[in-house]
Amino acid sequence: MGAAMRRIHVGNALSAFGLGFTVPYLYVYVAQVRGLGSMTAGLVLAVFAVAALIVLPFAGRAIVRRGPLPVLLAALVTAALGALSLGLSASAATVLLSAAALGAGQAVMQPALATMIVDCSTSETRSRAFAMQFFLQNLGLGVGGLIGGHLVDATSASSFTLLFAIEAAMFLVLVAVMATVRMPRAPRVEAVPGQASGGSWKQLLGNRAMVQLCVLGFVLFFACYGQFESGLSAYGVEAAGITTSALGTALAANTLMIVVAQFAVLKFVERRKRSRVIAAVGLIWAVAWAVAGYAGLGHGSQTMATAAFISTYALFGLGEAMLSPTLAPLVADLAPTGLAGQYNSAFALVKQLALAIGPAVGGPLGASLHAPYIVAFLLFSLGITVLAVRLGRQLTEVQNQPSLARSRVVTKGRAPADTVAAAEA
Repeated sequence: MGAAMRRIHVGNALSAFGLGFTVPYLYVYVAQVRGLGSMTAGLVLAVFAVAALIVLPFAGRAIVRRGPLPVLLAALVTAALGALSLGLSASAATVLLSAAALGAGQAVMQPALATMIVDCSTSETRSRAFAMQFFLQNLGLGVGGLIGGHLVDATSASSFTLLFAIEAAMFLVLVAVMATVRMPRAPRVEAVPGQASGGSWKQLLGNRAMVQLCVLGFVLFFACYGQFESGLSAYGVEAAGITTSALGTALAANTLMIVVAQFAVLKFVERRKRSRVIAAVGLIWAVAWAVAGYAGLGHGSQTMATAAFISTYALFGLGEAMLSPTLAPLVADLAPTGLAGQYNSAFALVKQLALAIGPAVGGPLGASLHAPYIVAFLLFSLGITVLAVRLGRQLTEVQNQPSLARSRVVTKGRAPADTVAAAEA
């Protein structure tokens, strides 16, 4: 791992730390500490998603034209200003504007950092680099949430001001760290006279494999990540009688599974076709939803229901660990030369859209229509398997299984022993 990649991974960990540091406490801060009510608090959470959907299409073009590092630095400064102003805001208008700045900055960080990983890695090291990114992101989220929870006091606005000030300072420190990164020279796509600004988007939409991957990605994020803190948690509380402490244990089990399994499954994933890995994740998540169904709809004891619910989150974590070295490298391999930033931003846009729609659909469904909720998302998981198999037909052999390229290079550079022996004879 080179110096540039080490700094990029530090950036991933710290940006995730900042997200976990404040976002879990936004609702309490806005609704109760600032006394702005639940409606404003809900709007703040919605503003995060809306801001991301607005800026990501422009972020992709900026990364392609300017490179990922300048875009990342601008996003960090924007997020720092948003965090600091959010900690000082007392009115609904300033809270919403600050949340928009923080949400936009954090959204742009994702494709910028992903493109930096692509530029600093090769096809041989890319899966491991993205696996490390996902590992550090989850570690940062967990540690950030843990520390933030010990710093805040719901009766003291100053404790939240301190929390957001620390987050802002951390983003500015990250600016100083990332400014020292020396990126390798990567091809850039310059503006073509007479070509519309949407030309690169038209090219992306003409890539059938990328379009199918985006559809698959939407279903993945909608059926899993979009349900963690909304539909699935509501279902657990209402249908399975899960306590808040057990819900926290389930989320911890998800993170623990990722931390433990991430590098254990990496070698297995690297030697398999990507489409088959994603298809297997769909089957694992279908089992997870079936276990969740037992937790809420079965007739076992409360202990069994709680154990089943925690197992559901752990199974989701196993699938996530399999996806992290698969999805992001595949996006990079599908991108034409110089357009990795555009493709990363498009995939991030799909992710944000799924994360915005997922809670809105899953929350009410999981809280009231328990059996239809489980059946619907079990079918979504099986749909992931079907979409993954179809995607595999659009990929080249090397795109689907990069290890084939490495084996072919070895074969070309080193003749088989019997061939050499025959030549000497």
